Amino acid sequence: MKPKSSLIFGIHPVNEAIRSGRPIDKILLKKGFRSETIPGLFPALREQNIPFQFVPPEKLNRLTGGNHQGIIALASELEYTELEKIVPVLFEEGKLPVLVLLDSITDVRNMGAIARSAEGAGIDALIIPGKGSAQINSDAIKTSAGALNNIPVCRVNSLADAARFLHESGFQIIAATEKAADFIYAADFTKPVALIVGAEDAGIDPILLKMADSLVKIPMYGSIQSLNVSAAASVIFFEIVRQRNFNKP
Repeated sequence: MKPKSSLIFGIHPVNEAIRSGRPIDKILLKKGFRSETIPGLFPALREQNIPFQFVPPEKLNRLTGGNHQGIIALASELEYTELEKIVPVLFEEGKLPVLVLLDSITDVRNMGAIARSAEGAGIDALIIPGKGSAQINSDAIKTSAGALNNIPVCRVNSLADAARFLHESGFQIIAATEKAADFIYAADFTKPVALIVGAEDAGIDPILLKMADSLVKIPMYGSIQSLNVSAAASVIFFEIVRQRNFNKP
């Protein structure tokens, strides 16, 4: 694992970090930054699934004191795992893998709490989008009680493409949503599973819902009809544990 996250700024240091394959959470570019300043920059960012954002120069100045040359890289605290590489390894190890796709989880504390439960339940990997996801920083790692250092995290350009790849690889796609008719206990979690969970405010993207083989929900009997996403994810993770380990004839 890499050391604590840091800022890398300036054309040559950032370019070297990208070319060397150093894990980067995000690139911040000054508005008006020209692509020819660093030839091949944007193709390299797309190839490595590194999100980038154009921001006012004032934001870059606040972060660095002004000596940034229009570009800052937020170095990651951990190594990301390539989804296409981990899937065949899991099958070769004889596992029935469980992967979790996290849609619109933007709160670092939720991210950390989900990772903690996932690691405890034996989930094989978390999948996050390059954009629209919480940064995996020291707060997320602290909330996870260090679990983010022990569970693979795959960052992808598109969750829909990731779900499609997993379906073609033999996973059943199960989405947890209040819109479901069936409870989680009706799902068969004893097969390779790609579970999709989304933030309670935004929910799961309709495109992902349409791709799911089944939709499930947690039964709620109180006046509050939904759980925090990290609590909901934990309930489902341990239903998977129950089915696989304690529901055998």
